[in-house]
Amino acid sequence: MDKRQAIGSWLSGPRAAAEDMGVDFGYRGERLGLPEEGPGAVAPPGRRIGALLVDWGLCMLIAYALLSGGNIQIAGNWALGVFFVMSALTVGTIGCTPGKRLMRLRVISETGSRLAFPRVLLRSLLLLLVIPAVVWDRDSRGLHDRLSRAVQVRM
Repeated sequence: MDKRQAIGSWLSGPRAAAEDMGVDFGYRGERLGLPEEGPGAVAPPGRRIGALLVDWGLCMLIAYALLSGGNIQIAGNWALGVFFVMSALTVGTIGCTPGKRLMRLRVISETGSRLAFPRVLLRSLLLLLVIPAVVWDRDSRGLHDRLSRAVQVRM
């Protein structure tokens, strides 16, 4: 291996280097038995981030208008609580938050059924901690989804 190949594999990451060596990772969601494209496929990261931004904006608006007395700094603190309650209630009942609904996503269990409420609470709590949400596996699932045995799919 010459220096260019070594630097190229370092820059492109371990997955690309492994694929160059012949390792087949398959598509996102294949290990979970989900389709590669269309409804039921693992949600793409862009849509999930967009849904999170919509949900966070909605929570900030609710916290600012109803709970903070017009103080934006206090609204940020209240928004975390509003986000937890909104996430737990909406994912626990209809399977998606308003942002996920707008982006045509839903949260299901790994078996394909509705996520049980204790797992919804665990997922929502881990999402508040941020770090579990930004640590992803090869199926693009966050650690919060893996620990709660959930998966975000397209509608």
